[in-house]
Amino acid sequence: MHIGPYALNPRVVLAPMAGVTDKPFRMLCKQLGAGLCVSEMTTSDPRLWKTAKSLHRTDHAGEPDPISVQIAGTVPEVMAEAARHNVDNGAQIIDINMGCPAKKVCNAWAGSALMRDEALVGRILSAVVAAVAVPVTLKIRTGWAAEQKNALAIARIAQDSGIAALAVHGRTRDQQYTGVAEYDTIAAVKAALAIPVLANGDIDSPQKAAFVLRHTGADAVMIGRAAQGRPWIFREVAHYLATGELLAEPGVAEVRDILLAHLEHLHAFYGEESGVRIARKHLGWYAKDRPENAAFRGVVNRATTPSDQLRLTRDYFDALVAGVSPEFAAAA
Repeated sequence: MHIGPYALNPRVVLAPMAGVTDKPFRMLCKQLGAGLCVSEMTTSDPRLWKTAKSLHRTDHAGEPDPISVQIAGTVPEVMAEAARHNVDNGAQIIDINMGCPAKKVCNAWAGSALMRDEALVGRILSAVVAAVAVPVTLKIRTGWAAEQKNALAIARIAQDSGIAALAVHGRTRDQQYTGVAEYDTIAAVKAALAIPVLANGDIDSPQKAAFVLRHTGADAVMIGRAAQGRPWIFREVAHYLATGELLAEPGVAEVRDILLAHLEHLHAFYGEESGVRIARKHLGWYAKDRPENAAFRGVVNRATTPSDQLRLTRDYFDALVAGVSPEFAAAA
């Protein structure tokens, strides 16, 4: 599939996730097979563009093409200016957030709350599309609530407004991330549109990705939470879609090397103190399926320097490679 001039190959996309899809994680997922990686949500408020958080979120130096940046807000003119600002800072695709279910976002009538005002949706989309010369995409949910599923109406507005591609998460806003995603609404949206549609929600394996593509007719799948601690899921899905065969899970040694490189990138990107703190959640995700998870996190979370964090992590995985149980009780 294409988004504007950009071919997505493979058709497996990293979903935007606040606090997760920063540049180090996007670059890692791209390296491990993602066809596109969408940035975490950036504010449209120009008063916040010079904060450390915003400067990190608009840093795309060295990032592989295409660079997709998600913006959030409620005022058409402000959103248009935010789109121009991000294009000036390297964005090649602008993505508009109308899918975030977080209370603090929805209370400001941004994110998925916008789906309750279809007229405002149209004004925002038209303003942003007119403001930039790059493709503009949109991410939505199936609706605000079970009795307010209007994804199809929003999808038609999006296509009429010039949106280049649409991602649909198969849940309503009031579901947050609970329950299970449904794909019938995504299938209905895809059947009604001529633009590419990406299916999102509960895609956590190569087989599930293939099922969702068949069921919905979507052009691509978008993977979010399943990539946390498992960024190699992209190459696994891509391989299965291309060959029908399952790729072997990475061995412990490869996981160790992937994680250590990720930690080093986080330390370099955010600085020592913030890098160590931000890395802790990634360490937890990587180790969550290991029997020593609790002990591992208890020790590694006490690391206050990059060298300690890297050493403890390396020791943990080296012990697993050697086939022995890491003795974290002694390390504590």
